[in-house]
Amino acid sequence: MHNKTTYLRVKDHSVSGEDFELVTNSQYGFLETSPQPSKEKLPQYYESEDYISHTDSKRTLFEKVYHFVRVVALKKKLNLINSFASEEKNLLDVGCGTGDFLQTAQQYGWCVFGIEPNAQARDIANKKTQNSVFETKQLLKFNPNSFDVITLWHVLEHLPNLEEQISIFKTLLKPNGTLVIAVPNYKSYDAKYYKQFWAAFDVPRHLWHFNQESIFKLVSKLSFKVEKVKPMWFDAFYVSMLSEKYKSGKINAIKGFCIGLLSNIKAIQSKEASSLIYIIKNG
Repeated sequence: MHNKTTYLRVKDHSVSGEDFELVTNSQYGFLETSPQPSKEKLPQYYESEDYISHTDSKRTLFEKVYHFVRVVALKKKLNLINSFASEEKNLLDVGCGTGDFLQTAQQYGWCVFGIEPNAQARDIANKKTQNSVFETKQLLKFNPNSFDVITLWHVLEHLPNLEEQISIFKTLLKPNGTLVIAVPNYKSYDAKYYKQFWAAFDVPRHLWHFNQESIFKLVSKLSFKVEKVKPMWFDAFYVSMLSEKYKSGKINAIKGFCIGLLSNIKAIQSKEASSLIYIIKNG
């Protein structure tokens, strides 16, 4: 058993209002949400009209901005996977939400598969992708060495049994395949500024909270190699605006925008952006 110290106490601001602790995992350096909800109880923490990645709604200015930014982000994600020299174009997107990234990749010649545990999001995704999206148990049914690229866009932090999950991705990737993991970074300026109000802690839906060192350690254990780390500049604005709401009880878009901008400016030097994309090669 590794020693665990409490890093921060954090509230579930978006669904339950319950309190959780973030404890340090001394083996890898990530933070763990404690207590972690049981497998049976976890889905109820996602039952919110505001859980934006499970809906396509554009009700508020906030959601409209989110969807506009998403269009720009989708193009960036597509350019990223197109930059990998893969012999074929077999893509698996784990935790694909409502399927926009898969739909985009499919339109540009990728053979796509998705995994999405949420039934409502999965139905929306299947309409967009000619039924290419499956429940989680399908992960164990794919043939080994099936995929050129496996992507997890803000998904790894939601998955129980981390080491087991990464070893499954290892099996499913082709020998020279690429694993793309995008996760929030608790060493960023906006995380340190907002502390317990930082929206990207998102307990208990986020079970783990990563820094760069922890991702390097986690994947190298399975002979993966982090080839490149890229910032996700938009995330700092979105997360800071939401954090501002949790902190003050109202959306102060200008203040949130300014903190997001400051976080990005600091990240140019520190390389500690609000969220980071890890491009990982199967060695």
